[in-house]
Amino acid sequence: MPDLSWKHHTLVQALLSKGPLQEKEFFSIFSAVTGKRADAHQQLFNEYLSQINRALAYVQFELRACRNQYDGSVYYGVVNNVADEQSKLGTKYSAVQIAFYKAVLEAIVQDGATLGCITNIGALNLSLENQIGQGSQGGPSHIPSTFKNFTMSQKEKTLEDLIQDRWLCLTSNGNVGLGVRSFLDLRSWFRSNDVPLCDVCNEAGVKVDICSNRDCAVRIHEYCLKKKFSQKRVQRICPGCKTDWAGSSLPTEEATEASEEDTQTQEPSSSSAGPVTRRRLKRCKAEQGDEADVNPPPAMVRRTRHSQRIK
Repeated sequence: MPDLSWKHHTLVQALLSKGPLQEKEFFSIFSAVTGKRADAHQQLFNEYLSQINRALAYVQFELRACRNQYDGSVYYGVVNNVADEQSKLGTKYSAVQIAFYKAVLEAIVQDGATLGCITNIGALNLSLENQIGQGSQGGPSHIPSTFKNFTMSQKEKTLEDLIQDRWLCLTSNGNVGLGVRSFLDLRSWFRSNDVPLCDVCNEAGVKVDICSNRDCAVRIHEYCLKKKFSQKRVQRICPGCKTDWAGSSLPTEEATEASEEDTQTQEPSSSSAGPVTRRRLKRCKAEQGDEADVNPPPAMVRRTRHSQRIK
């Protein structure tokens, strides 16, 4: 196993103790322990990450970066690469809570509008029957009692916990979206479940703009659009079908620079949503009435080909 110095240990411990960190904060820790700025010494920074990942590979962990698709900010975190049954013992969530998370995840990624979110009520009303393994004996008639008796209030509490732990988040308009931990941990899940990719960065396109040509499948993250079309000389056309890209208000070069500065100082919605989550969920629940607890509507989504766990 590669030997790591106290500096490497400090970087790993910071991510393990605090959870995923925004790029600016992680760079600050790197600068404090090495005396070098990560942005000015990119090769040194990459060498540190490579050394750490060679060591973490022995225990099936990895230090990686991802983007929060709602505001474009970069996060660093340590993720578990193991996907077997034993690794599930490391989670604090029960089987029915994991099934609820999967149902929310599937509803978000299968939304044809590519908004990257569903309403609070939509999340609370999701059915869990489709999350039971297709190979289970007895079929749908043998649904575990824990699934049948998972109440609206239990869903609400689970939703709060998932937001608090940053598996999910509340978007700026109060809807439920994916949290930064989902973007970090579920890269292989996105690919195995055929979630369409962004045409620019080749990462899962959960919150994206789509081409106005209905016959074209190209989708691009908003932050990738800003980077791609920020220069005045670049044609603002779809890279696939060459249709004028009119799906969103594309920024000018000056506006893009201002937007990027704002992104660096903006707090992610997932980390700022915790204290108000219960109030928002209860308000949405009250708007629907108590009958939603008795007769929840059918599942909003169909089951994907594969199920995945929360690490």
